[in-house]
Parts: sequence; structure tokens; C-alpha cells
Amino acid sequence: MKTEFFDFNLPKELIAQEPSSPRDAARLLHIAREFDDLTIRDLPKKFSPGDVLVLNNTQVIPARLRGLRNGASIEITLHKMNNNESWCAFAKPARKLHEGDIIKFSPNFWATVIEKREAGEIVVNFAGQTVFEGLTNNGLMPLPPYIDRKKGTRKSDAQNYQTVYAKYPGAVAAPTAGLHFTEALLQRIKLVGVEVIELTLHVGAGTFLPVKVTNIHDHKMHSEWGKLDEPSAERIIEARRAGGRITACGTTVLRLLETASKANGELAAFEGDTNIFITPGYNFQIVDRLITNFHLPRSTLFMLVSAFSGLEKMQSAYRHAIENNYRFYSYGDACLLERGEFQ
Repeated sequence: MKTEFFDFNLPKELIAQEPSSPRDAARLLHIAREFDDLTIRDLPKKFSPGDVLVLNNTQVIPARLRGLRNGASIEITLHKMNNNESWCAFAKPARKLHEGDIIKFSPNFWATVIEKREAGEIVVNFAGQTVFEGLTNNGLMPLPPYIDRKKGTRKSDAQNYQTVYAKYPGAVAAPTAGLHFTEALLQRIKLVGVEVIELTLHVGAGTFLPVKVTNIHDHKMHSEWGKLDEPSAERIIEARRAGGRITACGTTVLRLLETASKANGELAAFEGDTNIFITPGYNFQIVDRLITNFHLPRSTLFMLVSAFSGLEKMQSAYRHAIENNYRFYSYGDACLLERGEFQ
């Protein structure tokens, strides 16, 4: 399937530079057989007793670092911790770096380049402080490139680019569908009779990488670490057997649930890396509904939602969103996708 099938024109002014305030004031497009223009606050009305809402409780770390290598400025953005506690990162400018180079971020926090890879990627080891201590003292919030912060990230971004239920540090990009939720909204959803379950998937910076190949199946998908524990997997399956619908809050949740699923519709505990690439034709096993933001053209995420609800349906939905001035991308509005009806 050609990448150009997932392209569309988006007016620049629809790329959100600030989040809605309060969080649940964002708009929500319900994409079912028809389109329904709502707000996030309407979500409780879209659930039924016995349904399950699954959240990603990863916490975004200040993963962008600016330092010096022999007096030359270098910026790196971490995107994944390796098993040996080294980190994969994207460097700018990467051409100036070589294996063995030291990048100093402060007098007591630095990184050594231990491997240089393609497309600006490097692998580094940190020293002087623990990684998370060094990031706390020196790092910046890793906002995606389409959020314009020429003067640097703002203090408000440290809160705005984090879900209210974030627990486990490790993500270098936010699970953005979750940014719309407040504690009060989650409580209203629970009062309907919905069980809220959490998993962890540390979102990597690779989520923003464009698909540059002509055929989507030639694209190399980035990997991310995730964990779904056994009690949570069992509760999800029990709810499905009882007729409850499983709603994934975000593409990260959907990707991990489908990674942990079996061909017979069962679900097992999972811990490890996943690079699952979901494209049209994929047979979904677990997730019935998806809450997600509006994604970039030619992106793996737009391919995923097109697999979930149908390419023609999503093309039509995005035209509707653009015509009605929905706000796009990480700080933008959201949509609620129904599966089943379009498969």
C-alpha cells in the first residue's frame, strides 16, 4: 500500500500551539457511522456500565539536553533506554559526533558517545549524576517539532505536556490523548460503571518520524518498552467476556494491548519492547474503541487509525475536522473512534 494514500493537506493555523484550558474543554469528534461534534466533557455519556477504559501511565521525562563537545553546541533528545542502561538518542548536528566523544551538559553531568547510527541516532552512556537527576537539573521538556517554541519551552509546558495520572518516568513524548483527562472527568466515567485500568508504554521520539518510503510496508517501525501486568490483562478479558467494550486511551495503549493479544482473542501479561506496525488489513483482537488526537499526514499513527476505522472513513473524518476548525496534533482536540461498524 502506498504512503501517498495517507496524505492530506492541513492548514498550518490548525496545528495547536497551546492546549485547551481546562483540559476537558477540548473538542471531541465521535467517529461512528455518522460524525458527532462533542467536547471531552461528553465522554461519560459515551460509556456503558461494564466498559473498560485503559490509560497509559507513563511519565514524560525532560529528555532534551543541550551541551558542548569541544566547544561546539550539541543537542540530543533521548528516545529509549537500553537494557544496559545506555540511551538511544537523536543528535543535532550528528555529523560532528564520533564514538568516544564526550558531551558536557554541566560540570557534573555528561554523556559519552558509544555508538553512532544512521539518521542522526547515537547511543550514549551518562556519568557524573544519575540519569534522572541529571535530566531534572539540565533537561528540557521534549515538545514535538510542530509546537513552536523559538524562545524555549515554557514553565507551563512541564505541566501541560503531562497526564494527570502519570506515574512511571521514561517517556520522551506524551501519550497525548490522555492530556485531555482531569481527575474529575475520570471520576465521572467511573461513576457510569466503567473500570479504569492502567498500563505503561514509554513513548519514544520515533513516534514523530515521518514515513519516507513509497510503500508503507518498507517502513522500519521504532520500538518502545511497555508493560501490562497479569491482573490487568485478566480484568480486561473478563470484561470482554461479559460484553464490556474495551476503550484504549491513545494509540500507545492500543499498540501494547494488541501486542499482548493472542490470535484467539485472549490477552496475556507482557513486558518488553514492541515495534508493532498497524496498517489497514490488521485484525484487531482486543480494542473496540479508541480515543486519540488528530495525527500528522503520512504518519504511522494516521495509518493506525485508518486500519481501525477504515481509510475512507478517516479521510472523510479529517476533512470534516479541517472544515470545522478542529485543532490538530499533541495539544489539539481529540476523536473517539468506533471499530466494528466499518470493518
